[in-house]
Amino acid sequence: MGLTSLKLIILLCLVTVAAASAAVFFWPKLSRQHVVPILGRVGILLSTQVLLLATVAVIGNRYFVFYTTWDDLFGRTGKPVLNFGETGPGDMPKLVKEKGTETIDVPQGSNPQVAGQIMQVDLVGRRSGMGTPALVYLPPQYFQAQYKDRRFPVVVTLTGYPGNERNLVTRLELPKIAANEIAAGRVQPTIFVMMKPSVGLDRDTECTDVPGGPQVGMFFSQDLPEAINQAYRVAPGPRGWAMLGDSTGGYCAAKLPMLNSDRIGAGVALSADYGAPSDGDTGDLYGGSKAYRNQNDLLWRLKNLPMPPVSLLLTSSESGEPNLADTREFQKLAKPPLKVDTLVLPTGGHNFKTWQTVLPDALRWLSTQQKVDHPKEPGPVAASP
Repeated sequence: MGLTSLKLIILLCLVTVAAASAAVFFWPKLSRQHVVPILGRVGILLSTQVLLLATVAVIGNRYFVFYTTWDDLFGRTGKPVLNFGETGPGDMPKLVKEKGTETIDVPQGSNPQVAGQIMQVDLVGRRSGMGTPALVYLPPQYFQAQYKDRRFPVVVTLTGYPGNERNLVTRLELPKIAANEIAAGRVQPTIFVMMKPSVGLDRDTECTDVPGGPQVGMFFSQDLPEAINQAYRVAPGPRGWAMLGDSTGGYCAAKLPMLNSDRIGAGVALSADYGAPSDGDTGDLYGGSKAYRNQNDLLWRLKNLPMPPVSLLLTSSESGEPNLADTREFQKLAKPPLKVDTLVLPTGGHNFKTWQTVLPDALRWLSTQQKVDHPKEPGPVAASP
């Protein structure tokens, strides 16, 4: 029975109700002031409280997807194994392993030529040595014969920490919204690579190349483009590659283009912080170096370093988001060739409801920033149902 399964929640609810009913039934029988009745009352109280807390915890975990399996809960995630197999000189190992497919929650969502398709994959990085699961949304045009020579722009989409890439499907509803926007012609056909920013680690790395530690920045800026380019028909160059993220993922979506403008041309930061965090979840990401920490502080970079030639969209809200002042300062500090736009709601908290509200506008903005050189477009062709 899976940790996030509905069966587990129903079972725990039934057991909790049964335990509470048993407590009501047996409590009068345990009212005497002797050792055994007292221990019985303590046992009833503890068991009902533990069951109630376990039920609430499992429901919360199913909603937020903190842990996806029992092994994940108990820290038995194992170490990613990078198995290149038998390769000769000049051979390229397979960097994307496809494990399965998923449909899209739209009309005719089971038909890839109409709605697109989600691919469940495992990714490995040749340079960083890191590996992680991901979900890849391929637009309907990817499966249509008239687009067989088309190369598609890519948007790497990151959730917050300690979120799960599944949240981008179930909570942000990115594939559903993207499919509708593409079908309406408001967004160009785009590949979305959905991931969590920690890349298989139980540590908030903030997409940083940690001195003597995981090279997460290298994974996103070098390994991931190489892997996706190997497996799918993707557009080359920085104008074909962009980032989008919420919370911690939003910080990464702003930082990675700024630090890698030769590879990533645009980014959308939903409710992001712009500093260089250091707390219990991150540990020391900078090897004790103030200079290196400054390089990961985006506001410091704007004040002290040349502007990168990238485009960024930052989101916040007048009420409910703590990053509004920093967002305005970020835009004020930006100078060409850096382009910074903002999208500010009147009210909205740090949650998926807020991010889902601004997502269509964010996707349309990204679509105007990404340029793809491709063969002459065919006329519209209706897909077979």
